[in-house]
Amino acid sequence: MKILALIIALAFVTAPSSVYDFKLKSIEGKPFSLAQYKGKKVLVVNTASKCGFTPQYADLQKLAETYKDKLVVVGFPANNFGQQEPGANSEIKSFCKDRYGVTFPLSQKVSVKGADIDPLFKYLTEAPNPDFTGEIQWNFEKFLIDENGKLIHRFRSKVTPMSEEITKYL
Repeated sequence: MKILALIIALAFVTAPSSVYDFKLKSIEGKPFSLAQYKGKKVLVVNTASKCGFTPQYADLQKLAETYKDKLVVVGFPANNFGQQEPGANSEIKSFCKDRYGVTFPLSQKVSVKGADIDPLFKYLTEAPNPDFTGEIQWNFEKFLIDENGKLIHRFRSKVTPMSEEITKYL
């Protein structure tokens, strides 16, 4: 009987249809949803404070300010690569604000690959897009989400936030 109940329950579980279906927590630990940005593009970025790409925080902030009417940048600190984000959420927040003047939203630290991958990043790495799918390879990979919550482009770490590769879509 328990197995039948489980099968019935699973039949009603639906796969996420957009990034708006995920429940997240801000770096302060408060619940938030990407759905609050409906109508704008969202650039999701996995970040780290001790990485060769960390200076991209400055360009991410510039991108967020330059395109604030049509884009929201959201950083997701992760410690998956070379232990380059070892700090607590409060330390990460202070580092980003003090060093790079970051005012765009940051989530609490998440895992972006492996057995404990955050559900949002599992979705993003598997979602169809014209670029590529599969595991994140390093810090500062970027996922561009359209105004309806669908992944439209994915960029590797070396693509800088203010590059034409990204800005041509804004």
